[in-house]
Amino acid sequence: MTRCRSHTCGATIALAISVVGCSGEDPTATVGTSELRAEEGENLPGGETTNTLLFGRKAFTMPAENATVEHEGLFFTGNSFFNSSWVEAPASTTARDGLGPLFNARSCATCHFEDGRGRPPLADDEVFSSMLLRLGTGAPTDGGAPEADPVYGGQLQPFAIPDVLPEGTPRHTYDERTESFDDGDTYTVLLPTYRIEDPAYGPMTENLAISPRVAPQMIGLGLLEAIPEGRLAELADPEDADGDGISGRMNLVPDAETGEFVVGRFGWKAEQPTVAQQASGAFLGDLGITSRLFPTAECTPMEVDCAEAQSGGEPEAVDEVILAVAVYSRLLAVPERARFQDYEILRGKELFSQIGCAACHTPSHVTGESDLEELVGQSIWPYTDLLLHDMGEELSDGRPSFAAEGSEWRTPPLWGIGRIPQVNGHDRLLHDGRARGVAEAILAHGGEGAAARDGFRALARDERAEVVLFVESL
Repeated sequence: MTRCRSHTCGATIALAISVVGCSGEDPTATVGTSELRAEEGENLPGGETTNTLLFGRKAFTMPAENATVEHEGLFFTGNSFFNSSWVEAPASTTARDGLGPLFNARSCATCHFEDGRGRPPLADDEVFSSMLLRLGTGAPTDGGAPEADPVYGGQLQPFAIPDVLPEGTPRHTYDERTESFDDGDTYTVLLPTYRIEDPAYGPMTENLAISPRVAPQMIGLGLLEAIPEGRLAELADPEDADGDGISGRMNLVPDAETGEFVVGRFGWKAEQPTVAQQASGAFLGDLGITSRLFPTAECTPMEVDCAEAQSGGEPEAVDEVILAVAVYSRLLAVPERARFQDYEILRGKELFSQIGCAACHTPSHVTGESDLEELVGQSIWPYTDLLLHDMGEELSDGRPSFAAEGSEWRTPPLWGIGRIPQVNGHDRLLHDGRARGVAEAILAHGGEGAAARDGFRALARDERAEVVLFVESL
């Protein structure tokens, strides 16, 4: 059933823009001889799941608007586990004990505050509260996974329960470089460097590869999971057969249930195939909470006190907890777009495509099958192809992961990006948060993104502003 859900439905917008009203008027903006058109449904980026009810700081916290009573109950159970702090064992709160022994955070919401996006520390002495460092030797294992540091494992964990030493303290610094647009206007970019102070268990591997990762926002994950694999195969062009300089490809990663290699969709390098496996991996890596999929604490042979610490059960997060958190994560709704028909927004959308951004940030898809009926057959606008793309050496982490090389990253969805400042109080973008806003994120692109970056640099000042306004409207 089609219904008008927008609080702007039927409103008059300046610059002679015809709005999409409940009667389905033609959404055309005419200025002089230029005609721009909004596409049907793009104001509801999550289809019928879209949040049209609550915005501001809570914009990312709502369940899918078409959620069934049964799934809404699971959603709020998962919300409780996602937001509650876990404690060390033994504890009277047996459903939430087993934290650590080593960990990055005490709750999922510590990193994904208000289900939003993390950021790097903004001061030299600030702790890494919503950002972490993956570690490795820079080489893959026989199975293709990143080879972990032999002493500190695959992720630095700067916190620990009593009687266990934290692994070390992550720090970072920035160099700032000045560059120019084609019209002579200047801008600066940040170039981060990472280090680990006071490593507690001895020296790290000589050629340590550090991969910084900020926590991504949580909205729309179930919809991304429901994009048919055939659609991703259709978008993939690993050999750049069409000669456009874009060669997106799928990451193939192990399914922890079956052991088979399947298409990865989640994480900055598409390292997890499903939301449930992503959640289970985060429970272990970030909180030190074991589950059926990942039943062993990540303690290396050198971390003896970690291995001897008490457990909160085997596993510490039972299947019912993982299921509830996964349903919660899959049904977090994408917020409605409010300004999708403004002339500047439509002009920015046109330029976004013209300079090549849409070649990787594919605007729309239709979801396929899902065990959650709310997600089936939805026309969605995430602006991602979920594929790996070479982003150039400056963004490389030197840490290959299965099919993903060090310089390759999954195209992040752009929906909700303009609400991050309201939800999380910052505008830091890219996998490591180095970019201060949309423009710097575009300007940091290299590799396959270099042509779009150069196209952006060649635009006039007002055109660059229109591209930024469009992205911030998503």
